[in-house]
Amino acid sequence: MDNNCWFLVSPTGDALLIDAANDAEHLLQVARNFQIRITDVLTTHRHDDHVQALVDVLEATGAKHHSGRFDADALPARVDETYGTYDGLPEDLRLAGDFRDFALQAVELRGHTPGGIAVLALNPTYFTPGRAFVGDSLFPGGVGKTTKDEDFQQLLSDVETRILNLPEDVIVHPGHGDSTTVGAERPQVDQWRERGW
Repeated sequence: MDNNCWFLVSPTGDALLIDAANDAEHLLQVARNFQIRITDVLTTHRHDDHVQALVDVLEATGAKHHSGRFDADALPARVDETYGTYDGLPEDLRLAGDFRDFALQAVELRGHTPGGIAVLALNPTYFTPGRAFVGDSLFPGGVGKTTKDEDFQQLLSDVETRILNLPEDVIVHPGHGDSTTVGAERPQVDQWRERGW
């Protein structure tokens, strides 16, 4: 797979799969190998390379599906829960699995797609340092691809106010490639704004 897919696993073995990319059998085999139950799948955004295994994974597991509200209609499978607030504040994930102590949240990151979302895992009991699973909205060295200047401005604003305002040691996990930290990316925002990507 060229995409990063992430499993967050509770102490009881329930698993949240972030982005069912392009190899359903591989993802299901990982779950079997680690003896975990995929109870929830969250799609960070609607692009094909992040959803090619989605239908098969949902059918095989009966998992609850989560996405951003403005991407939900473009996804190839039913969506059980949508996220995205007008004020941009994080929302608690409404998960089927036993994740109550994780305090996972979704936050909207618009621009790469209309309804992109990130998962924030910031409870220090389980995540030290914290984690942000951002799909294709932020990478080492810049925000994700956009097609119009207003989309770039929206994405940069959302990333700056909803991800880069987190503590500097928070690890940022993108949808492709290497992870980074808030502290490594925050100082570059003015450069990104100036270059326009």
